[in-house]
Amino acid sequence: MGSGGFNAWRLTALSPWPRWALALLGLAAVAAVLLAWRGLRGEPRPGRRAALLALRALSAAAALFLLVEPAVQLLQTARVKNRLAILVDTSRSMKFPVEPGGPSRAEAAAAFLREHRAALEALGDRATLEWHTFDRDLAPADPSSLARGAEPRGGRTDLLSALRAVGAGSASGRRLAGAVVISDGADNAALAEGLTPAARTALRELRAPVTAVAVGRDAPKDLAVERVAVDDFAFVRNTLTVEATLHARGFDGEPVQVTLRREGQVVASATVQLEAGKERYLVPLSFAPDTTGTFVFTVQAPVFPGEAVVENNARSFVLRVIRDRVRVLLVAGRPSWDERFLRGLLKQDPNVDLISFFILRTAGDRSGPQEELSLIPFPVNEIFGEQLRTFDAVIFDDFGWEPYRSFGMEAYLPRIRDYVRSGGGFAMVGGEQSFGEGRYGGTPLAEVLPVEVVDGLGMAQEEFRPRLTPEGRRHPVTGLAGGEAQSDAAWAALPPLPLLNRTRALPPGSGAQVLLEAPSVPVLGRPAPVVAVREVGAGRTLAVTTDSSWFWGFLAAEQGGSARAYQRFWSNALRWLVRDPSLTPIQVAPDRPAVEPGEAVGLSVQARGADWGPAAGAPVTAELVGEDGKVVARGQANAGADGVARLSLLPPGPGAYRVVASGPPAAPGAPPEQASSAVAVRASGPEDADAAPRPELLRAVAEATGGAFTALPSGGLPDVPLADPEVVEVGRRKDVPIWDRAGFLLLLAASLAGEWILRRRWGYG
Repeated sequence: MGSGGFNAWRLTALSPWPRWALALLGLAAVAAVLLAWRGLRGEPRPGRRAALLALRALSAAAALFLLVEPAVQLLQTARVKNRLAILVDTSRSMKFPVEPGGPSRAEAAAAFLREHRAALEALGDRATLEWHTFDRDLAPADPSSLARGAEPRGGRTDLLSALRAVGAGSASGRRLAGAVVISDGADNAALAEGLTPAARTALRELRAPVTAVAVGRDAPKDLAVERVAVDDFAFVRNTLTVEATLHARGFDGEPVQVTLRREGQVVASATVQLEAGKERYLVPLSFAPDTTGTFVFTVQAPVFPGEAVVENNARSFVLRVIRDRVRVLLVAGRPSWDERFLRGLLKQDPNVDLISFFILRTAGDRSGPQEELSLIPFPVNEIFGEQLRTFDAVIFDDFGWEPYRSFGMEAYLPRIRDYVRSGGGFAMVGGEQSFGEGRYGGTPLAEVLPVEVVDGLGMAQEEFRPRLTPEGRRHPVTGLAGGEAQSDAAWAALPPLPLLNRTRALPPGSGAQVLLEAPSVPVLGRPAPVVAVREVGAGRTLAVTTDSSWFWGFLAAEQGGSARAYQRFWSNALRWLVRDPSLTPIQVAPDRPAVEPGEAVGLSVQARGADWGPAAGAPVTAELVGEDGKVVARGQANAGADGVARLSLLPPGPGAYRVVASGPPAAPGAPPEQASSAVAVRASGPEDADAAPRPELLRAVAEATGGAFTALPSGGLPDVPLADPEVVEVGRRKDVPIWDRAGFLLLLAASLAGEWILRRRWGYG
């Protein structure tokens, strides 16, 4: 088949019949054989039955063969020479020595290229060579300059991004046959945590083997504050623990004193005894902030002689210290699972100072005066009188006010209303003594509730499944996951609830919003509210019209889910009620919590309107505030259609900065809404933070792609595997029919005649 310049062949069909027609003919041939078999089932002699079936099958196959008209197609093909990419790491970590006292990793890489350049160029017979350098980005390079030694300047190592870039192709459109990577493996981007499942998938998509040459064997001596774990805010006079991760290499038995400073003043310290063979130490630093405000804190480790990097011995962060714990008053009218779960959740929260009162006997136990139903007399005068304003939030859980009319409870309802209007938070939770069942309709407290209370509507006893409203998809109280779709899915996965107090949504303009509703429980033609919120003067109110929210925790976990939804909902609700700064209508978030020296700080400012929808076009301002409290950078922008404004501010130098964003006021005459965050500008970049090579990562990359691996300084250039070249058709083709031989037609005629003769002879007609 190689004559005439043809060097490949394949089978083809020359039949003018369409494919569907040929398929029908094939089915007809099979049917003919099956009919013959069915007709011969009564034949007692197997030999006759087999002979007739064989002739029928031979006839069907011969007929189908002639109808398909098979042929051999002769082809002229060529193998396309694909690309072999050679990538040399030029990140700053390549300036560290291969081993103590040895040459730098960059020098070792250059020496390797000089020694093996001829062998690499010999691979040009099998693939087109491409030479690159990489750090954060990929760049073309001249092989001669690489052999002389490239300057390691890159501020980050992103090996996976470089491999993706070379795998994406070139102007010629040729595929990647393979890659040779010369690097220390100190990746601090996508492969910083090793080969994750996503990274393995990306490497498989290259469809090319990666040969890795690891440069660097031993890490130089270094002591670094690698990481600082701390909350975004702390409470004054409450002990806070900052967890610093100390990374030490090249030390043996030295004591290290780690200090925590607040604007130069030492507030905590700890001594760590370094051990041979151990690299990471978790250092807890505890202190109690003594005043409120925003402060710059620095975790500092001493600098020892011979350290490779001294800039990574300190790490700064911004901490916001706010007033003491949120003080919450919980009043429950009777013991219930809902009260038990809510009280337990609040008691477990270290940021909540809970004061709770609840009745320990049920309504069926009322054999004496109401005041005898408590272990101690219910202190109505104390908690709703002079102590009321000491609470940040008040929660009524299935609590009815009428039994305490003799204690003057009716006179305290206006005080609770005024408490809300002056900035307090109030929540009412459903039950047989709440809302209309508790006779709250027409009371002063009803004036600030987020739902309309109508006495006498009764409770809905049928099971229902709450549904998010459009407002609920955007509101922080009902945000159970990262986005609207995820939050929708989280709510849909929760179990249904059995009981509901029937209330009505307030009209527009009242400042109230229904976040969750019960579609199966209509009230005057509209779904009954399940969760509603309201802005009332300077305060806020919340209504949860069921006493079964604990189902979201207990039953969800029992059914194989998690109690996280219950915890997240009530945490969001409480934070919203007390106006937690993180739930303000203005939110600011740096693109990254830390940036490199000389890099701008990218900011996203989210502005929301009164309905918590995006405040499109709203003007926002962002400022960088230094350690001395002075504004060092300022920018302005308008929010887009999604309510997000993008800004970029350039800090003057390394350090910790507070980010303050301002937006339009929530109401006319009110001060502008503000939100704050923090960002650190590193004194050293990630390339300097950890000087250790990672040959094990390069070995894993090579194994995942089917490539080879070697390590310097002892290893040489291994056999470089390459993907098979692509075969393409480059010339003419020729069809040589094989169906038009006389023998095939004679075979069909003979098989048909033989079957007919045998059927006649054996009496089948």
